[in-house]
Amino acid sequence: MGRRKREPQPVFTTDPTGEHHGGLPTFIWKTAPPGYLTRRQLSAKGLRPGGQPVAAQVRRGGRIALLYREDLAKPKFTLTDDKLAAVWIAALSRQRCAGPCGRTALGYIPKQGAPCWGMCWDCTDQAREREQRNAHG
Repeated sequence: MGRRKREPQPVFTTDPTGEHHGGLPTFIWKTAPPGYLTRRQLSAKGLRPGGQPVAAQVRRGGRIALLYREDLAKPKFTLTDDKLAAVWIAALSRQRCAGPCGRTALGYIPKQGAPCWGMCWDCTDQAREREQRNAHG
């Protein structure tokens, strides 16, 4: 069995005007001008794109990284203590059984689509047994 031949990688050239890439300035890996950052780089600086359009792209082999302008980026949202408490309470409510036991599960208890919404398996089984007894007797 012979070795499979690798297909040649396309050669990319820098296109700062975007003439060949649909108007989007394109740079080769590590050649983007200062002030252009990826989402990860923005996040590391505590920023987010903030609704701005993609400003440029960087290509490396078949991979593409989208770049945003740092001067148009906005600060990340930060949760206040009240918002963080509300998120904590909401997450906890999805772990608490709505049945008679009221136990807190390690995972989330489905609120929809389950036979007995919001109940743990033990309470669901008990509710089914009660329904079967009431239906037969």
